[in-house]
Amino acid sequence: MKRIGVLTSGGDSPGMNAAIRAVVRKAIYHEVEVYGIFYGYQGLITGDFHKMELGSVGDIIHRGGTKLYTARCEEFKTPEGQKKGIKQLEKFGIEGLVVIGGDGSYRGAQKLTEHGFPTIGVPGTIDNDIPGTDFTIGFDTALNTVIEAIDKIRDTATSHERTYVIEVMGREAGDLALWSGLADGAETIVIPEAGDDMNQIVSRLKRGQERGKKHSIIIVAEGAGSGFEFGRRLQEETNMETRVTVLGHIQRGGSPTGSDRVLASRLGAYAVDLLLQGEAGVTVGIQRNELVFHDINEILTEPHSVDLNMYKLSQELSI
Repeated sequence: MKRIGVLTSGGDSPGMNAAIRAVVRKAIYHEVEVYGIFYGYQGLITGDFHKMELGSVGDIIHRGGTKLYTARCEEFKTPEGQKKGIKQLEKFGIEGLVVIGGDGSYRGAQKLTEHGFPTIGVPGTIDNDIPGTDFTIGFDTALNTVIEAIDKIRDTATSHERTYVIEVMGREAGDLALWSGLADGAETIVIPEAGDDMNQIVSRLKRGQERGKKHSIIIVAEGAGSGFEFGRRLQEETNMETRVTVLGHIQRGGSPTGSDRVLASRLGAYAVDLLLQGEAGVTVGIQRNELVFHDINEILTEPHSVDLNMYKLSQELSI
């Protein structure tokens, strides 16, 4: 294989640039040319390809977002759009492709594989909702962003003796809510994998009041429902003054943590190694700190799960 491509797709996540850098420099190290495909699958269809050199990825390892930009592309979901993309790859003489992104990006990579084009998926999403890997690129940075925000909100909650409901991202996964809630000592964590028992939540809050607790922090994963709706229900049930904060897209930005930079570098380089070894139609990941790869069809049919032992621990520690 003498020429490969790399693209980022779907929602951006901190560490994507580090992964791009790893793909480009690992390939060049092995004397393989690399083309960056701008704007994800949309750029794949339109031929927005740019040859990458060592300097093309200089000074980006510490930057959030993605140098290659990203875009949603409905056309690529159709067989016609997929064939257009493959024609562009063939036009540029590209023999293999690395796709960095989340679930939707993986589905695009799966379609390319079905059409016979060698493709490797690299998990880049703050949601940590990709099976086959303990962590996805961007999760650790987003987690620390959420923790920092909760710390600041706690100061206000303490000053005003209020209950604060904080809605965090994660799509249908509760990882960001669970990890940040445990890390910040939240009284209650509401995740889609466990649901919520309002009677139990109210009981926990009232117990806290009875022992003189002045404020409460409740973390709600967006996949479990609206933070505003939950806050309204809670205030009706408890008559406690309640405020709601939706952290939103602040969670997706910022300079990646050291953990995300290292993870992205390892996974990006590993994807290139696999392509050069003749692997295709697989996704890379890290499990127990070991690099692994899995068939992309298996990953896309395997349900996401969270560590419910952590959820149980959070309840035990918030008594």
